[in-house]
Amino acid sequence: MHKFLSLCLLLLLFLLTIPTHAQRSLGETYKTALGVKFYPTSVTFKQAVAGQNAVEAIVAFWEEGARYILLYEVHHRIEGIDGLRWYVGPGVHISDYYNGYYGGNKYLGLDGVIGIDWKIKKTPFNVSLDWQPSFDFGGGKDFTWKFGGLSLRYALR
Repeated sequence: MHKFLSLCLLLLLFLLTIPTHAQRSLGETYKTALGVKFYPTSVTFKQAVAGQNAVEAIVAFWEEGARYILLYEVHHRIEGIDGLRWYVGPGVHISDYYNGYYGGNKYLGLDGVIGIDWKIKKTPFNVSLDWQPSFDFGGGKDFTWKFGGLSLRYALR
């Protein structure tokens, strides 16, 4: 049920961000992108906000439950390859453990992220690779280094 509700929420976000006259991004930058992230299996939605900054919402699923993540990312250009940027930023999450030892518990936490992001020129695709360490408050989980991974997104505009 958690997965179904999360996917419905992301589908709604997707539909709300598509302007009726917008074309997908074929340049080296993008404003809005939706896709998947691997480890853990996640749905990712990224929206440019101010200048080179972006907000990324992630819904992650793994064997113990789900995690709802919101990151603020500051992007910096990497010279030499069109569309390649590195980024860093803070974030927050809610962990919803519905399996295992912590089953039925929800915890708030803090996140950090560092990674690289590449908008492939002349295509509507974006690829990123990042590391996302986090800290849960309560429940004995504390610091987790295992989140992050490879994201494949479709640039909507």
